Amino acid sequence: MALNDTLSFLRAWLRDPRGIGAVTPSGAALARLMTAHVSQLDGPVIELGPGTGALTRALLARGVPPHRLALIEADPHFADALARRYPKATILRMDAAQLGNTESLFGEERACAVVSGLPLLSMPALQVAAIVQGVFERQLRSDGMFYQFTYGPRCPLPAALLKRLNLQAQRVGSALLNLPPAAVYRITRCVDIQVAV
Repeated sequence: MALNDTLSFLRAWLRDPRGIGAVTPSGAALARLMTAHVSQLDGPVIELGPGTGALTRALLARGVPPHRLALIEADPHFADALARRYPKATILRMDAAQLGNTESLFGEERACAVVSGLPLLSMPALQVAAIVQGVFERQLRSDGMFYQFTYGPRCPLPAALLKRLNLQAQRVGSALLNLPPAAVYRITRCVDIQVAV
């Protein structure tokens, strides 16, 4: 990671510690874990809260074409830097909670995956619910996957929210070498299994 990225991240953290949620950008081990399954999927990808682009770089390294990548970044400093660095990606300067009010970011096509670097544990519950509901109702295709990391001991999405939206969460691994260590969860729609009688 470049020194400029680290300094930009620290400045953003000083401006809004709750909005950033960590004192250092995501490390390489966490970025690899967050993006490990994306290369097996076929479709556009949305990244929430890319910040300095640690997960963005990993997504591109996994083969996601820049023009099939939408970056949702509320911080104007990060958004400007991302636009300069990734001119072929779609950069949306907005709160991810507005995704439910936005048409599909890829026209008729919906994303196969959403990769989130948002600090959900430090966000208000209503904002978290709006983000997750907007992603699943308007942006992700029916078999789409939402990847979220957390520094907490359990899934950052409350069980009541998962139940209300008919979602399930599965822990896919831990990045112990990240500072601080993090766990990654995959959130998908529940599949109703019909048993023939």
